[in-house]
Amino acid sequence: MSFLDVVASFSPSSAIGREQALRGLDRAKVSSARERRQPLRLLWLLVGPGVLVMLGENDGPSMISYATTGATYGVGFFAPFILVTFLMAFVVQEMTVRVGVATRRGHAELIMERFGPFWGWFAIGDLVFGNLLTLVTEFIAIEAGALYFGVPQWVSGVIGAVVVVASFALRRYATWERALMALAIGNLLFVPAAMMAHPDGAKLAAAFATWGPLPDFNGAFVTLLLSTVGATVTPWMIFFQQSAVVDKGLSAADLPQSRGDTAIGAIVAAVAGIATLVVAASLFDAHVDVSQLGGGADFATALQPLIGAPAASLFALGIIEAGLLAAMTISTSSSYALAEVFHAGHSLNVDFSEGKLFFAVAIVSTLIAAAIPLIPGAPLVAITIAVNVIATLLMAPALLLLLLISSDKDVMGSLVNTWRANVAGGVCVVAISGVGAFYGLVTVFPDILPK
Repeated sequence: MSFLDVVASFSPSSAIGREQALRGLDRAKVSSARERRQPLRLLWLLVGPGVLVMLGENDGPSMISYATTGATYGVGFFAPFILVTFLMAFVVQEMTVRVGVATRRGHAELIMERFGPFWGWFAIGDLVFGNLLTLVTEFIAIEAGALYFGVPQWVSGVIGAVVVVASFALRRYATWERALMALAIGNLLFVPAAMMAHPDGAKLAAAFATWGPLPDFNGAFVTLLLSTVGATVTPWMIFFQQSAVVDKGLSAADLPQSRGDTAIGAIVAAVAGIATLVVAASLFDAHVDVSQLGGGADFATALQPLIGAPAASLFALGIIEAGLLAAMTISTSSSYALAEVFHAGHSLNVDFSEGKLFFAVAIVSTLIAAAIPLIPGAPLVAITIAVNVIATLLMAPALLLLLLISSDKDVMGSLVNTWRANVAGGVCVVAISGVGAFYGLVTVFPDILPK
């Protein structure tokens, strides 16, 4: 009897057996590649959580946020700033990987165990609230991108919801991960769109060399600065990648490849984000009023006479892909967190009968999020920017808890943070907290900034 036959022999009620058998099959492939000294195959087998978390964060609101920034300020300060935000994201997610490998616990479960119910429920409430808001914006992006092709909002919303829900029917982590990675390639649609926009290479190089021209320091700049940070570093990323590391069965031996996975994801996501900014900078150069643009469809329509129909179509398709991929990963992070703390089945390898809570959270949140953007007159761009800002404000406590856990030798053992990791993580905490606090200050006292 083959291993697959053994897996198939488990009854639906034997969720633990099925889950462990499927994970064991995946781990057997990893062991074989390691024994045969096949480094590229080993990397291919272990890549996944890092790529998905980074490209999942390059979601609909993030790409629209980058586009809004490019259309507002052109190519300048924000191009290199995007790189810095993804460097912060790598620092955070590398700690997340080590925590997952060291503890074999999801982030929600670990916070509950380590810090008690108050902080556990605070973190989960923070996550679920932020995730639901973000899911709404993913469907805003899907529907906005589809509008460019003449697809009615309700049709694209229904199709998007069906695709997201159907992804959970794969009932196997490895298959689900590979399906999403295939979809994630679509994030690179913004790169050929940027090339078709014929950007000024000298201007782009000067932006990276000088971080200029620097925009005027005012409320609009601060909002887009926060939005750019919120487009790169958010709480759901920690919860998703740590749980995915556990679901994939990664061990300490897999850390080099897992770091590479996260680095690859950060690099590709940064390239796609900068490409989106470069595309939209065409609107800045043409003096288009960005306040008149309502979402992905409006951006693509405004771009069409400037960069051509093929490039504008790639932009709209990229927005749709970004929303779909993020909806799948973000809804899964909520499922992992709630199922973990209730000690219910929390793996993509479990059957529906044993993972009722896990799958129900993802499905119900998806359906709610798909319906909200259909409300007439909703300010789509304002909602999208606001969600990224809220994500930045919620990130500081999540990041602080992660830093405390990864610095605890009793929890982490030999994988505990080095002093360099603590310094890097501490800088991220201070930077994100400082930006969030400053935004709160200017919100309460708007007159302190020039108009």
